[in-house]
Amino acid sequence: MSSPPRSNFLRRYPDFARFWFARLASAAAFQMHAVAAGWQMYELTHSTFMLGMVGLAEFLPMVLLMLWAGHAADRNSRRRIVLFALLIQAVAIGCLAYANATGRIRPSLIFVAVAIIGAARAFERPSTQALLPALVPAGELPRAVAWSTGGFQVSSIASPALGGVLYAMGATVPYAVAAALALVGAVRIAAIRHRPPRIPREPPTLHSLFGGIGFIRHNPIILGSISLDLFAVLLGGATALLPAFAHDILHVGAWGMGALRGAPAVGSLLMSGYLLWRPLKRRVGRKMFVAVFAFGLATIVFGLSRSFTLSLFALTALGAADVISVVIRTSLVQLRTPDAMRGRVNAVNALFVGTSNQLGEFESGVTASLLGTAGATVIGGIGTVVVAALWMWFFPDLRSYDRLEETADANSESATPKIPLPGPA
Repeated sequence: MSSPPRSNFLRRYPDFARFWFARLASAAAFQMHAVAAGWQMYELTHSTFMLGMVGLAEFLPMVLLMLWAGHAADRNSRRRIVLFALLIQAVAIGCLAYANATGRIRPSLIFVAVAIIGAARAFERPSTQALLPALVPAGELPRAVAWSTGGFQVSSIASPALGGVLYAMGATVPYAVAAALALVGAVRIAAIRHRPPRIPREPPTLHSLFGGIGFIRHNPIILGSISLDLFAVLLGGATALLPAFAHDILHVGAWGMGALRGAPAVGSLLMSGYLLWRPLKRRVGRKMFVAVFAFGLATIVFGLSRSFTLSLFALTALGAADVISVVIRTSLVQLRTPDAMRGRVNAVNALFVGTSNQLGEFESGVTASLLGTAGATVIGGIGTVVVAALWMWFFPDLRSYDRLEETADANSESATPKIPLPGPA
């Protein structure tokens, strides 16, 4: 029988506790900013295409910088990279607050700020993910991932709804609060005491720069898990269209849009709590595919719904299914990757996740402008189900993968890359 999570987990690992609180603040800042930026862009333009362009503006810097960010995470202090990334985000969001306060806000300014935030997050993501395994023992990593995911969802539950409420007080307010939260996250990251030993780092050659891609290519379980997330969420993601659903279909206003955006986080939090008490033990590969199937079906229900209550239920189920995939994928990537490669491998993983989210927002906006908001969402959900079925055939090793504990117990062997680690030119 699964043992319950220890109530003093955060006290036993104080650096992880600082990391966890920083992640809460960072997630809240991003979600609140995203709610305000999305709603304001739709108010200014009344265009689903422009909503999609907001996602593209954040995604493009990620594509251009992610590999460099991963290499930087393997050559420099990951803690400092996260710290500076959060400070940059605080400044960019603060500029949006100032522009609203002075009446100078324009769609073009929103695009610029979102692009800067996207660039900062390109460096934050791989360093954050690569930093996590150093803060807890390897055997505790799956539980730490569940804690981290649950904490992220706690912020994602409250901050979108709060962002909607604060937006009713004026767009300046949610932007200002989001900027302050980013600063709080930076302070908590700065307080982390862990200092990894200094080891020689190879120069930034093309071979080392693309080392993460090569490592993933030679590890089909990792490749299958992160590419499944890429294509499933790319097709099935509906969050970019929530302002249109709230405004034109469900007629619930800014507060309702915040509630819709927070509903997946409610499902994720509930599932994260369950996984803390009953960690995934057996048949994790099969459970990952079942979760993706459920994600696609929930997306279809949401697209067909004309009831606010049913829509909230569908998005909650969507979030619960997604967190199962997140915990399995993150644990596999972290446990099967050596520390010297974690920055680059997590950069590629973050690029896949970012593609499924930000580029998915662009795809959803464009598709909605052609097929309608509800039609685009339903077709996307169907596409997610089809992708899950194909990936079960393409990656049989992932489908039959049994226990995460096998990965943790054999960490030193399974994490050894199947290609030579990049060395100096």
